[in-house]
Amino acid sequence: MTSTYVLSQVANGLILGSMYALIAIGFSMIYGIVRLINFAHGDVFTIGAFTTLASIALLSLPFPIAFIVVVAVGAFVGMLIERIAFRPMRGAPQVTGFIASLALAIILESLAVMTISAQPRTFLVPDYLNALVRFGGLSVRVIDLVIVGLAIVLMIALVLFVRFTRVGVAMRATAENYDVARLMGININRMIMLAFAIGSALAAVSGFMWGSKYGQISPFMGLLPGLKAFVAAVIGGVGSIPGAMLGGYVLGMSEVLFVGLLPPEYSGFRNAFVFGTLIVVLLIMPNGLLGRSTETRA
Repeated sequence: MTSTYVLSQVANGLILGSMYALIAIGFSMIYGIVRLINFAHGDVFTIGAFTTLASIALLSLPFPIAFIVVVAVGAFVGMLIERIAFRPMRGAPQVTGFIASLALAIILESLAVMTISAQPRTFLVPDYLNALVRFGGLSVRVIDLVIVGLAIVLMIALVLFVRFTRVGVAMRATAENYDVARLMGININRMIMLAFAIGSALAAVSGFMWGSKYGQISPFMGLLPGLKAFVAAVIGGVGSIPGAMLGGYVLGMSEVLFVGLLPPEYSGFRNAFVFGTLIVVLLIMPNGLLGRSTETRA
């Protein structure tokens, strides 16, 4: 096992962790405000991937413009999900929201199969994004650098937005206490919808990245990455945006190194390792690495 091989595995871990982190942030943002785990979040990831494919293959849009379209579509889908599926049952028992999100995920997947079929699709990126960049003995594709760089930029922008803008402060106030935020003149419905919009836009961007990285997409592609991103959110501390980022990179790196550094016969246990890690974290640190205990939202 050479140092170049180990470095390539670390690079793959950073790339995978970047995508997990973006999806996990959406889970944490939504949970932080409405105390709801949106299990349809992985399907927004799928919508992002297919929106990219449609933008490039059908509309012939340049790759950067396709990215903007993906962000807009992801945000719109998030707002639509919040308005139609979750707002009418706000105030209901928490389990009602969980069941609704599972039902919504099944509906979205079924609609995708009925409209575009379950057949996987090839996802092609421009040739310049497939070019190799060498760092000593390590070779990575341009698209890999774009994925990591774009994820970091988006996460930094989100943290700055939440911490230093009036809207961000309003979102944090809403997450702390609905009633107090309402007395301060904050539009609760608008803040909740904004959280869904931002979280869903990031999930759609991650779908954009996933298709670019692996070259194939399908209507069911969001299921496993969505569940693993949920694991990442729990590891970092569900409800914490920095925790979601940290959890995404920890999980992505651990998963890749588990497969890359152990004998090949253990690679089949990749998913078992991920969910086993979740159990261990919950046993040792129930609130995650950066999380804090929260009360159930009424």
